[in-house]
Amino acid sequence: MALAISALIALFAAIALPFVSFSVGGIGNRIELTQTATALIGFHQPIVAIAVILTIVVLPAVYLIGVIWLQFGLLRGAPLPMGRSIARSLAHLHPWMMADVFIVGALVSLIKISGMAEVELGAAFWAFCTFAVLLLVTTQSVDADWLWFSLAGEPRAPAGTRTGTTAAPQGLTGCPTCGLINRLSSRGHGLCRRCGEPLHTRHPHSLQRTWALLAAAAVLYVPANVYPIMTTTSLGHASPSTIIGGVVELIQMGSWPVATVIFVASVIVPVGKLVALAWLCLVVSRSNELNAGARTRLYRLTEFIGRWSMVDVFVVAILVALIRAGTLMSITPGPAALAFGGVVVLTMLAAMTFDPRLIWDSPLPRSSVRQTAARRGEAR
Repeated sequence: MALAISALIALFAAIALPFVSFSVGGIGNRIELTQTATALIGFHQPIVAIAVILTIVVLPAVYLIGVIWLQFGLLRGAPLPMGRSIARSLAHLHPWMMADVFIVGALVSLIKISGMAEVELGAAFWAFCTFAVLLLVTTQSVDADWLWFSLAGEPRAPAGTRTGTTAAPQGLTGCPTCGLINRLSSRGHGLCRRCGEPLHTRHPHSLQRTWALLAAAAVLYVPANVYPIMTTTSLGHASPSTIIGGVVELIQMGSWPVATVIFVASVIVPVGKLVALAWLCLVVSRSNELNAGARTRLYRLTEFIGRWSMVDVFVVAILVALIRAGTLMSITPGPAALAFGGVVVLTMLAAMTFDPRLIWDSPLPRSSVRQTAARRGEAR
């Protein structure tokens, strides 16, 4: 609770104080944190603006308020109303909070313009860095098992539950939110007895939905790289820049570490997620005990790294809001910003809709795999 309150105070300071300023040729500009979103609205990019403000301010604030609400009720010995619903929502909010990704985007932005103008960091920048660290520590300090035990106890497993065997043949499943074992209806679905989360033996049409989201992301990835993600105007000369063009420009400036970060976040990660999820969808029915664990780890890695692709979107948001000095120097967002943001969101949703339990459905035992390999060797 102390961490959550401290993080919330740091967020309010980051919103209220000046974030960063620049000056060149006697002309400059100073922005606040929220202007990274409002400036995009002025350039007819409302969807990107909403995504930015949600991921760096609104959703983290909602998460922290929810944590404070829950902990206050537990400290007084009587959980406050809506406790279970709020606790369930915290798990769903976690992947969409990107304050740490925004900090990386801010550093990349400052490095990109440091050679063209004088940059000064405001108090809000350091307040937001503090907020990002406190938010991370807060999420790590929330013990989900203890929280659910304190809110709703620990109901016994359904009658007839057998240990040592898989849950699906018994008509059981573990809740992905609170972890409680539940018995499903004859149709293979139900609600968690403790948190109310919808449960299924396997997510309905998991592979079909994942394929659809991957296809949409692949389609958007083309304009995200073909069209400019932003246009820089310097002394009346406009210079559009694509994602790859920005990486090349950073290399020419000698900023190899920053260029590597952008290349990995904007090229390697999105393409890697598309390929990895597509491959998992193709081979999910051909798993065995030798590779099911490795494929599950690949899925978890894919799910974890997806949010870091938002770095480029945040770079655009910061530069568009900050660099506004007319024909002397200004930056405007390009159509690729919306397309690339769509790629990030769609790949994250694709990872969420993919059901990793499909990897473990009736895998071949190791002995069978080894016997099959031995037979093939003998045949050769």
